[in-house]
Amino acid sequence: MSCFHLDDFVAGWIGGASSVVVGHPLDTVKTRLQAGNSYRNTLHCILTIYRKETVAGFFKGMSFPLASITVYNSLVFGFFSNAQRLISKYRHCDEREDCGLLDLALASGLTGFVSVGLGAPVDLVKIRLQMQTQTVVAENLQLAGNPAGGGNLQLRALAVADQRLYRGPLHCVSSILRSEGLQGLYRGAGAMLLRDIPGYTLYFIPYTVLCGLLSPDGRSSAHPASICLAGGLAGSISWVTATPADVLKSRMQADAQLHRKYSGVLHCIRHSYRTEGLQVFFRGAAVNAIRGFPMSATMFLTYELSLKFFRSF
Repeated sequence: MSCFHLDDFVAGWIGGASSVVVGHPLDTVKTRLQAGNSYRNTLHCILTIYRKETVAGFFKGMSFPLASITVYNSLVFGFFSNAQRLISKYRHCDEREDCGLLDLALASGLTGFVSVGLGAPVDLVKIRLQMQTQTVVAENLQLAGNPAGGGNLQLRALAVADQRLYRGPLHCVSSILRSEGLQGLYRGAGAMLLRDIPGYTLYFIPYTVLCGLLSPDGRSSAHPASICLAGGLAGSISWVTATPADVLKSRMQADAQLHRKYSGVLHCIRHSYRTEGLQVFFRGAAVNAIRGFPMSATMFLTYELSLKFFRSF
């Protein structure tokens, strides 16, 4: 019997689509909080987006995630499930053998590593589209010279709120490729690796453990309510612990085009800490915890129900 199962990829695709619709509004809030510094707190960010951009502002850039994150989640869940079976086959000579914690950690870590190949460009385009109505502040601009007399020119802000850099996802991709090359699509990939390798480990292991605890009778498939609770808690745990690396990734991917603020991950860490303190690395943690629950609950429930449906034939 082959270890490779295509239905895991299809179920992951369906689950990804449902989770994007549920989680995108709070993802927009999270991105604005992490990449910008013009919001006092989460509530202020939500109210500002609503006042300036109406409800549509929360769904800015959703068409691209809906089309691409579905493929991304298909890769993540399909790879993880097949990696588990492959590990079980070679360690226990039976792909149906349940994985231990070490096996789960290995499959999760490999999934996080592989996911960055597709996830980095997807996240970059999503963040660029979400951030393109932000004001370009003075620290993102560099003047060619000083005025006569050697005085300093104070430039507070240049409002470009209604000036769109990108007409849509495809235009965004082509613009990045034209101005930054292929490596431009992978800006922030190092920070994403720091986020996703431990992040997926703390995503799949809590889900598996919690599902087992919530199904003490040893049934092969957990109750839908147990799946939702386990998936939601796993999502919150994973996203909260991944917040510092997620802040770094968001800042590097949203970095202004007029003048790069960050030369790399270490420079981003030093600059962020020096200018905003330690608390900057936990910006958006509350949003991540809240957003992670319904997104992951929806993701796991839809994934498990889809698998059950496909395997019923």
